[in-house]
Amino acid sequence: MRSSSALRDPAFLRLWTGTTASGLATWALPFVLGLAVLDRSLTPVTLGLLLAARTAGFLAAVPIGGVVSDRCSRRAVVLWSGLAAALALPAIAVGLDWSVPLMAAAAAVAGAGQGACRPAFQALTAEVVDEQQRQQANAAMTLAVRVTTLVAPGLTALLAVLVNTSTLLVLIGALWLVAALLPPKGTATAPAESERTSFAADFVEGLREARRHPWFLAGLGALTAVIATGYSATGVLLPLISRDRYGGEAVLAAATTAYVVGALLGALIIARWRPRARGWAALAGLGCYAFAPLSLLAPVHPAVVLAAYALAGLGIELFNVPWFTAIQREVEPNKLARVSALDFLFSYGLAPLGLILIAPATEAFGPAAVLIACTAICALAPAIAALIPTSRTFSRTGKHT
Repeated sequence: MRSSSALRDPAFLRLWTGTTASGLATWALPFVLGLAVLDRSLTPVTLGLLLAARTAGFLAAVPIGGVVSDRCSRRAVVLWSGLAAALALPAIAVGLDWSVPLMAAAAAVAGAGQGACRPAFQALTAEVVDEQQRQQANAAMTLAVRVTTLVAPGLTALLAVLVNTSTLLVLIGALWLVAALLPPKGTATAPAESERTSFAADFVEGLREARRHPWFLAGLGALTAVIATGYSATGVLLPLISRDRYGGEAVLAAATTAYVVGALLGALIIARWRPRARGWAALAGLGCYAFAPLSLLAPVHPAVVLAAYALAGLGIELFNVPWFTAIQREVEPNKLARVSALDFLFSYGLAPLGLILIAPATEAFGPAAVLIACTAICALAPAIAALIPTSRTFSRTGKHT
């Protein structure tokens, strides 16, 4: 890359725009479907079915996308997965008030497009951006995602006043079209036909590559634990506590906003901060998510809850950006998409399991016990991961490079 900054490179700006469009489209679909429930275009049961179908498509496509992205052009994977999602959204619009099976099938295709492009985008970033600029580039990408999640709900709600749900779904499809067509070509070459093995063998090779990096396995375990517990407490218990303890939805809305604002600040900080013990610093940031469930344990002033969520958001970006950067730096380039697929498959793929278990656990043991358990797991899991020697710098040697 010839530019001194990733932000001045045209190829990265195209990749950044495409990634941002895919992130916005991913966020917007469940939000718009939720609006469809409010205007009675969908029933709550149908909404649950569509979101489950999208999740199933995502989980099925992530490992496939990882293998294919390492076999073929990452740019081609982004193109075809984005086009599949772009075509699926109008199909959901066609199925409204007419065919639930069509909508469910289209939602699964949309989820598959989302899942296939995630590891491809990660690997394509390593191709487009020089190693010295990748932390800045990853910070810029996550910053864009946080900005869109901060302003998009209001804009989408405004659009919902002006246009119907079907039009909103077509607009989401247009975002996927941008994500498919805009990113640049990478520099990697696909392996020769004679070098290719079976899909299962390629996937196992990705597992072997992941095992070569103890810091990756430790960090992934910590991230999975935090998302499955801390995120679930936020998703299930925060709305209930906001309603029952604070008398409405104000604390829920404010805490969610504070989390995004904290994440924005974290992305700005980590774009320039280069701690020597970058792995420990990142894991400490991940552990900050423990403040979120901790703040819900007792009837504290709402400002305490907002501060806790802001700190959790800041910490998650202090983890995310060095984490993605380390994977792009340390993993063999021809196995990068497969290892990235494992990251998304385990961390975000197991999140729905946490959401499913939180509600019955709360019924059985009470909200206080669940929040204490979530707080302990969010604090201890990163601390345990930090005990792995190579976790100090997120590198195989354990030394700063």
